[in-house]
Amino acid sequence: MSRIIDGKAISALERQRIKSQTESFINESGIVPGLAVIIVGEDPASKVYVKNKHKGCLDMGFVSKIYELPENTEERELLNLIDALNLDNEIHGILVQLPLPKHLDEKKVIARINPEKDVDAFHTQNVGKIVLGEYDFLPCTPAGIMVLLRESGVTIEGKECVIIGRSNIVGKPMALLMLHANATVTICHSKSVNLPEITRRADILIVAVGKEKFVKADMVKEGAVVIDVGMNRDGNGKLCGDVDFEEVLKVASAITPVPGGVGPMTITMLLQNTLTAAKKFALQKNNLFYRRKTQKRRKNY
Repeated sequence: MSRIIDGKAISALERQRIKSQTESFINESGIVPGLAVIIVGEDPASKVYVKNKHKGCLDMGFVSKIYELPENTEERELLNLIDALNLDNEIHGILVQLPLPKHLDEKKVIARINPEKDVDAFHTQNVGKIVLGEYDFLPCTPAGIMVLLRESGVTIEGKECVIIGRSNIVGKPMALLMLHANATVTICHSKSVNLPEITRRADILIVAVGKEKFVKADMVKEGAVVIDVGMNRDGNGKLCGDVDFEEVLKVASAITPVPGGVGPMTITMLLQNTLTAAKKFALQKNNLFYRRKTQKRRKNY
């Protein structure tokens, strides 16, 4: 019988832990973690995501600021806003909601964010740290998947992991995290040949292709753990993932549902990244204070 991995329940436990850590941090440092989210345009899905991020921040006791810019915002205006937030000591995390309107250069926008405030972990400096395994932040969805696997008691070390999808947001960082956890990793994509043959080797199959019910039961190894990152709507307008849940449920040992699987973890890990960024800021602030105090003592001496 396949076990359903309950992302809502695991997310709720993680948020309790983050909230407890936040309260202790605020009491000790006097610093309230702050997140700024920038959204450009009127994309309905993006607006829902931003609303949920704002609610999550308020639930944790964070400062939460939302900047809603019109569709025709000039790139210079957006970059100037990011510059201002980089200098704002009340903001420890900056997130620009993607996708952006086509006239805006996503790479340039992401590169403008201070890496120490890049709570999406998309900046090239943070990507490099992930490659080396020396990261401060992780992209929220891959990080959430790692927590789901851990809290579900799934052994990663020595297992064969197949990832369908090679995006910079999920597929590539997911592969790196699984490598760091000592899995044997294969990444598949639109040019992969004999895809079902490859996916049937997987002990852990992670699917992030954005295609409704793309993975069928005959593509899954008996007893595999299946993680569905997709968020689509079927012909009846019902939410569904990239995996044919009802079919694959019969062969997998464990599987995430859509909704209620990976989705709840993404914002939870954003909250964790924001708290981490605030802690780093507090540490740097204390170190700066100590250096100035030491320099003053030396000068007086």
